[in-house]
Amino acid sequence: MLILASASAIRAKLLREAGVAFGVRPPSLDESAVKSTLHAQGVALEDFAGALAEAKALDVSGAVPGALVLGCDQTLLCDDRLFDKPRDLAEARENLLFLRGKTHQLICGAVLAQNGRPVWHHVTRATLHVRDFSEAFLEAYLKSEGSEILSSVGCYRLEGRGSQLFDAVDGDFFTVLGLPLIALLSALRERAIVPA
Repeated sequence: MLILASASAIRAKLLREAGVAFGVRPPSLDESAVKSTLHAQGVALEDFAGALAEAKALDVSGAVPGALVLGCDQTLLCDDRLFDKPRDLAEARENLLFLRGKTHQLICGAVLAQNGRPVWHHVTRATLHVRDFSEAFLEAYLKSEGSEILSSVGCYRLEGRGSQLFDAVDGDFFTVLGLPLIALLSALRERAIVPA
């Protein structure tokens, strides 16, 4: 049995559409506290996604003995700054203005845990080149997307109107969506969770 340790609608949709049977149990950990601890320990910003994914998987794995638990996290790095999901549309506007005309990295971590220990760890990276969009475009984009983008660390859904923000995207599409699906499916096949 696979359990997704996430409340992410897009991750659940990707697994469902790939034909993976799973349950959902969001973790109960305080992500801000985990990030503070990682900072205090001197963990590189590039390693936060994998560490957070593992923390989420372990948090849920301890509560469901025997189950295979998938924890995921995605971080955005630009100019040595680590971004969090925006609290509101005003912060989303600020973040998008900061990213405008720049290149940023999306780092996606996924960890499978079982019986309170990690059994698979995978981190991928995508590089996204944001175009120098106009203020008028930004206002129209925010109006059309609304609160939907608040669930995305980058304030965009690449599978939707967010694709208009970019000049180029280098890397795996699923990494941008927050789940390294192809690598995960391979790991699930090895564990007979999905058919070989």
